[in-house]
Amino acid sequence: MKETEQPCFVLAAKQLHERIIRAIDSVQGFRSASCAPLPPIKLDVSRELKLLTELNFVRAPDAPVIDTQRTYAYDQIYLSWRLPQDSAPAWHYTIEYRKIDPKHKTLKLWQRREEVWSLSTILEGPDIDSVYVLRVRGYNKAGYGEYSEDIYLHTPPAPVLNFFLDSSCGFPRDRLVVSKDRRAVRSVPGVPMLFAAERLMSSCHISMELVLGDVAITQGRYYWECSVDPSSYVVKVGVGQESKLQELFQMPQDVVSPSRYDPDSGHDSGAEDATMDTSPSFCFLTIGMGKILQPHGATPTSRDPLGCTVPLPPRLGVCLDYEKGRVGFCDAVSHRSLWEGAVDCSGPVCPAFCFIGGGALQLQELVSIKHERRVTIGGFAKAE
Repeated sequence: MKETEQPCFVLAAKQLHERIIRAIDSVQGFRSASCAPLPPIKLDVSRELKLLTELNFVRAPDAPVIDTQRTYAYDQIYLSWRLPQDSAPAWHYTIEYRKIDPKHKTLKLWQRREEVWSLSTILEGPDIDSVYVLRVRGYNKAGYGEYSEDIYLHTPPAPVLNFFLDSSCGFPRDRLVVSKDRRAVRSVPGVPMLFAAERLMSSCHISMELVLGDVAITQGRYYWECSVDPSSYVVKVGVGQESKLQELFQMPQDVVSPSRYDPDSGHDSGAEDATMDTSPSFCFLTIGMGKILQPHGATPTSRDPLGCTVPLPPRLGVCLDYEKGRVGFCDAVSHRSLWEGAVDCSGPVCPAFCFIGGGALQLQELVSIKHERRVTIGGFAKAE
């Protein structure tokens, strides 16, 4: 009953079993000199049975469950997981990953990262526009457990652009609030929007509130992501020439006559004849109330036969090809293309976001590396 090592217990149990069999045979064959019958013998083994049923040997960890909500590929691959509720604990984990070869439709050899002591890890330097397969398994005194289910991650189609929201571009501070880290912005409708709603049927004018990225793009291909609050009234995400955007958005727009100006087209619709051969100076995708308004020329979807809207994804991806003068918008989770438009790249362009009414937007956080400090307690390494 005191033996806790599984192999030693099995060996001792076998020897005990053989001795018990011999003892039973000896008792059954025993006859006293007077040949008096032995009284029946009853043995209470309830305590021993209880001890046997409560034996708990060390088990290997169960297969980890990858947290798909917190796992994503951006400038680096961030992988997060957890153990099932009834799983044996794990001392550390092993991560395996490999890239799919799209040309030959084969998988490359697994690469391995040993002894990960936390429930998440970062894989640096993934190739752009590639698909990676990842899996995790735990380890403890009993050995390695089963692998988790494979997860497939698609890396961005272009190098990631790191930028912050420009707090000096002249936006109205009473209606646009930028976070301290300059990675999020919130629009507060305020009194002007109330007055506009009061005069909505009497040819009022409402200005879109504009905030820009603090970078100027002059060459190459770049990619960035953002999350738009589904309850936002109207938010526009895109790129454009800073001077043109400042000039345009400082002028009030007539909401009663929307045909006069189409922000998604990038130019005044009344001047189409004059600008037919030139690309617009900016390009936006319109988002509102949890939906994306598909611009003219977009392919209708099965979810929306009229081709008007598609559901807003959790993260929106924007990819700018400066040399080609094209801007692509996609679902950043599935990398499904939403729409692609043209933009004039004869000069520097920058990321741009504008609001009508209340709304909020968050730039995708860059994956940061947290260096763990390891200490040794009782001969076991522990990460802090």
